[in-house]
Amino acid sequence: CLARRLAKKDNDILILDNLSYSSNTENISNVLKKRNCYLKKIDISDFKKVLKCIKSFKPDIIFNLAAESHVDRSIDKNYPFIKSNILGTHSILEATRLYFESLKKQKKNKFRFIHISTDEVYGDLEKSKIKFRENTRYDPSSPYSASKASSDHLVRSWGRTYNLPYIITNCSNNFGPHQFPEKFIPHIILCILNNKKIPIYGNGKQIRDWIFVEDHVEILVKLMKKKLNNDTFNIGGNNEVANIDI
Repeated sequence: CLARRLAKKDNDILILDNLSYSSNTENISNVLKKRNCYLKKIDISDFKKVLKCIKSFKPDIIFNLAAESHVDRSIDKNYPFIKSNILGTHSILEATRLYFESLKKQKKNKFRFIHISTDEVYGDLEKSKIKFRENTRYDPSSPYSASKASSDHLVRSWGRTYNLPYIITNCSNNFGPHQFPEKFIPHIILCILNNKKIPIYGNGKQIRDWIFVEDHVEILVKLMKKKLNNDTFNIGGNNEVANIDI
């Protein structure tokens, strides 16, 4: 969705993706037809390949959206989440640091690393609680959320230690077109279409905030254009609903 939005403005775009089970290049087929958009099949935990791509492409902005993000999968098999979300973030941060340090002052002033995270680093949301704020204490409750919390800490420490300019966004649950079918809303829709029972986790009373993916991307693009560094922004739809009500 972000690639499609950026491509409309004739930005030069390089997409790094390991093209795992949940990837589908058909979603960005029109983007890849443009002369200024490229796709490289790379695992972001492969430091040497990431560094080579960054130095060759010479970006002004890096968005780190790469992550394993399915909570149930993280419980069943947690290492892929550690590898992608922690080691992968370390790899791309180190590659970015070396690239950033090689830039001249004018280009350094334009550069930013934008790290897309999740509101699940704050723990579970309850209606009786005050809404999450940017200074809410981290309280992750799954291997997935713990790995994303770790990646946030890495980004902040690279900002403080190496003066790498960054923005961290913690967004609530996204929904919209092209979402992989294992995710909550498309999974429910497919169950209905195929006359299957809708699976409910626990009592279904877990509360989630939902935001349409296009709205999320619009905010990311606005943040990209603003002169903001070393800050954190929570992104949500102000749309809290229990899973059972969905």
